[in-house]
Amino acid sequence: MSADLEVITVVSKKTSVVLAVVTLALAAAALFGPQEGDTTFRLATRNDFFELPDVTVPAMGTTWTMVVLLALITAESTRRYLRTRTTPVWLVVVFAILAMIGFLAWAAAGSTLPVVGLIAGSIALAVPLVFGALGGVLGERAGVVNIAIDGQLLAGAFAAAVVASVIGSSWAGVVGAMAAGALVALILGVFAISYYVEQVIVGVVLNVLIIGFTSFMFGQVLAPNAEALNSPPRLAPYAIPVLGDIPLIGPVLFRQSPIVYLLYVTVAVVAWALYRTKWGLRVRAVGEHPKAADTVGINVIATRYRTLLLGGAIAGMGGAFYTLVSVQQFNREMTGGAGYIALAAVIFGKWDPIRATLAALLFGFASNLQGVLSVIGSPVPSEFMLMLPYIVTVVAVAGLVGISRGPAAVGLPYKKA
Repeated sequence: MSADLEVITVVSKKTSVVLAVVTLALAAAALFGPQEGDTTFRLATRNDFFELPDVTVPAMGTTWTMVVLLALITAESTRRYLRTRTTPVWLVVVFAILAMIGFLAWAAAGSTLPVVGLIAGSIALAVPLVFGALGGVLGERAGVVNIAIDGQLLAGAFAAAVVASVIGSSWAGVVGAMAAGALVALILGVFAISYYVEQVIVGVVLNVLIIGFTSFMFGQVLAPNAEALNSPPRLAPYAIPVLGDIPLIGPVLFRQSPIVYLLYVTVAVVAWALYRTKWGLRVRAVGEHPKAADTVGINVIATRYRTLLLGGAIAGMGGAFYTLVSVQQFNREMTGGAGYIALAAVIFGKWDPIRATLAALLFGFASNLQGVLSVIGSPVPSEFMLMLPYIVTVVAVAGLVGISRGPAAVGLPYKKA
């Protein structure tokens, strides 16, 4: 059965524990940190066809209602575990939505929460993570552990800034970023595929190397010549006519930077190519059983190189987002370890492009949430909010994905007999 029709299940015992912990955490927040007032969820923005009304709810009443509902779902998950049955993913999704509503109602008590800004910002912050995750999925589907995602993102950000500044075109910067990401992937491939070096070690070394190289170049070349080499033109947001005016959906999906629209296309093409084309079948065969693939005439080495280079180019596009959209100049270590979160999204998404994209969006939401709550003056400690994206990463990978099994031959060098 094809992957998109595969029935997804979650390990019940692990899920029940995580659901119970989240329920107790929300109950503790409501019990020991009660917030007075109402929470207003703003759903409208300017230029909508029509304005959706604000939704105002009592903060504590909503929070405790969500706690009760979460407790019921946790009880159902536990019941299923005791009967050796799995917890369906739709129930976990409902739990996550209810938990988020309860948390936001509590954290934004007495304030107005801009829902559109929260979701649109989450998509923007997730863009490098999605590109990086797609690069990781492609590399590992072909049998190569791509720990170097962070290096590919950083190299892409550096190249995009320099190329766009020199040529004066942001799209030239995107191409330069793709070339830089592919170059990092090529170095990884030479050591991992041709010389059989431990892939995890090579990836980590490449990340450190790229950090050192870009930091040196920034201090010695870019900073003294910022006007000429580190002032790239920006890929400004562009609202798609008609679609951008749809209430709630339009501002979130269709008033974004062109690189976000490029992301939509890339996700669709990668998912289609990986599962619906002969090329995708060969890539998956090489990642699962390279010897059998070689037996039927597939060039294992060439397939791994090509797929890894493609993945590196895609990850490089994610790096371009930092310097052409987000900051509009290159800074030292500006990815902030995003490549490792993208790698977590690959695992969370079970090496599937669509699921990895959804996982990256979850991490982007967690990152943007801490910024939005800080702006509205939420009582949640800023230190905790800074930790939130990484807490979500750990919880998601450790608790909610069940058993994650990567391609059978991932990380194993292929030596033709």
